[in-house]
Amino acid sequence: MTQTVEMPLWLLLLMLGLAAVAALDKIMMPSVRWYFRRRLEKAVAHLNTRLERPIQPFKLARRYDMIQRLIYDPQVSVAIAAHAKEMDVPENVAFEEARSYAREIVPSFSASAYFGFAIGAARFLSNALYRVRLSEYDEGVISKIDPDATVIFVMNHRSNMDYVLVTYLAAQQSALSYAVGEWARVWPLSRLIKAMGAYFIRRKSRNELYRKVLARYVRLATDAGVTQAVFPEGGLSLTGSLMPPKLGLLKYILDGFDPAGRDVVFVPVALNYDRVLEDQILNRAANDPENRFKARIGVVAGNTLKQILLRFVGRYHRFGYAAVSIGQPLSLAKFSKGKGENVTELLAQALIERIGTVVAVLPVPVVSTLILKNPSMNRAEIDRAFNDLIDDLPAANVRIPKHDKDMSIEYGLHQMTARGLIVESDGQYSANPEQVEILQFYANSIRHLMPESKGIDP
Repeated sequence: MTQTVEMPLWLLLLMLGLAAVAALDKIMMPSVRWYFRRRLEKAVAHLNTRLERPIQPFKLARRYDMIQRLIYDPQVSVAIAAHAKEMDVPENVAFEEARSYAREIVPSFSASAYFGFAIGAARFLSNALYRVRLSEYDEGVISKIDPDATVIFVMNHRSNMDYVLVTYLAAQQSALSYAVGEWARVWPLSRLIKAMGAYFIRRKSRNELYRKVLARYVRLATDAGVTQAVFPEGGLSLTGSLMPPKLGLLKYILDGFDPAGRDVVFVPVALNYDRVLEDQILNRAANDPENRFKARIGVVAGNTLKQILLRFVGRYHRFGYAAVSIGQPLSLAKFSKGKGENVTELLAQALIERIGTVVAVLPVPVVSTLILKNPSMNRAEIDRAFNDLIDDLPAANVRIPKHDKDMSIEYGLHQMTARGLIVESDGQYSANPEQVEILQFYANSIRHLMPESKGIDP
């Protein structure tokens, strides 16, 4: 026991290093993690005093623990066994597949990333790109909802800026958990999005095991009271119009809902823009037989660089107005009474109608509507037609201040002539024949609000 043992210096250093790592992992790291966890809990507790809807413990749970909870869920276990039998593979292989789905879906929410970075970035980006109008937002709408209810914002999907604007809108309410599509599964964007509490969904997946894992996560989050944000249309509108709702996520929310338990309250949110950043891309996708959204990262980076250069040379102008409007909340407990088996379809249609009712009327959609109806108009004719159309619309939808109506018309005309959507010659404005589809795209955003006599042909 007291004999001297010789060994190479490199081996001694390796053994000491391994011992240090083991001590760090077993003794020091748990204490460090506990210290930072305690600080996080105190910070979140302080933050919750300022939010109308506090961040739920479910959202703050460790990601590893949530993944384990999900893959050992009884319903997921049944789905694993069924998948293994269907695919003729061992259950442990199906189990690992379910684990990979859970890792893909479950976010790793960071309160510091969300409230320290995301909110500030959303506010800066929104105001840098648009003249933001949140005038219809009634702060009492959210505060009147049962504090024990799960709130789910349901929105029309016009642009990827929707995420930014709604995050800005809800900054004082709660941390939103978004359902995002596969476009966001790109490093490093995916890490940031997961840190802000979003969860990924494969919208076109036909894998029943994947669907069950996703359904159980949505159901667990809903039961825990997590504030969520979903797009019932299932994707970006390629035509600018409101699209028929898809039932996937809504069905997951409704499955297992107990009217006697925690209520679910849907808050309709309508978004509209004087300029949709992806309008040309969406228009091409609408005309593509495969309807694919072809937005390369190089195109996005190039456009961003162009806007930065314009700002440096003093020629940068914001992209017009962007408006966010809140509709009348809908209680699932009240709505589902007596609806029978068709409650999902009826709910989806009711939500789309409530969203459509409060879509904002903005200058570019109005001018697009007028220009499409009239081959050529001078400024006086545009002014009269603009005022007549606005007067015929429900006042709740109009986001154009009465005292700024002339300025709004001028602003819309400037935006559209600068982009080449319309052309001006000898005081007469007319549609650019090469941009008619883009004008239709913007006119479609308010088409459902038009009286029949004021509508435009599809």
